[in-house]
Amino acid sequence: MTKVATQRIQAGRMLPGRMLAALLAVLAAAGCTSVAPARAGARASASPVGYRVLVFSRTAGFRHASIPAGIRAVRQLGRDNGFVVDATEDPAVFNLAGLDRYRVVMFLNTTGDVLDDAQQTAFEAYIRGGHGFVGVHSAADTEYGWPFYGGLVGAYFAGHPAVQRATVHLAGGRTVSRVDEWYNFRTRPPADAQVVSTVDESTYTGGTMGADHPITWYRPYQGGRSFYTAQGHTTGSYTEPDFLATLLSGIRYAAGGALP
Repeated sequence: MTKVATQRIQAGRMLPGRMLAALLAVLAAAGCTSVAPARAGARASASPVGYRVLVFSRTAGFRHASIPAGIRAVRQLGRDNGFVVDATEDPAVFNLAGLDRYRVVMFLNTTGDVLDDAQQTAFEAYIRGGHGFVGVHSAADTEYGWPFYGGLVGAYFAGHPAVQRATVHLAGGRTVSRVDEWYNFRTRPPADAQVVSTVDESTYTGGTMGADHPITWYRPYQGGRSFYTAQGHTTGSYTEPDFLATLLSGIRYAAGGALP
């Protein structure tokens, strides 16, 4: 890893910057060297194939209307990029045998307390066994009383203003303007988290985290890998190429570039 990349990781951030290519390059530098770049919606023949992703969307609080669109989008990413996607709201799959089928578990707009103590223990063992997690939007509004999960997702939800358009700075120097629900967090992501996109608080109202407002980050965590994005509230998010590219990058990072 270059000195500059190391400094960025130590700072817990990346300068705004050509989204997917730069993100995948950074992920490769972090040890995901067998993950090949791909655009969302395009088949990547050089990418690892055949692993399974579990999309978990149980809610015990607010329920997002965008969940069905999110599941459809992740299924399509799987079809286009060679991984298999299952979706469930049944927490019974969170046991050692059930989770062992999957390389990645995605919490898609989950809310509240969604797993019991035994299921939490099984999921902790799953992550410590080298597997991956992807959290989407209100995954940060989930399981406030479970310290392991708080560390896994990286920061808990604090509040949000109304849904509105804002400018997002992407890794590599590019910006996009998009509509979403822009989360404020109780804390900043941990120092070892690599932030790959931020939202510009000068372009919308209601931000509380200042000039460097993180919305997407990743990190190794207790033997596994974690990727989180605060984006994904709206149904329209799941048809936007830039957001789909973010989801694809997160899945591929969490999968570790290797078959299960």
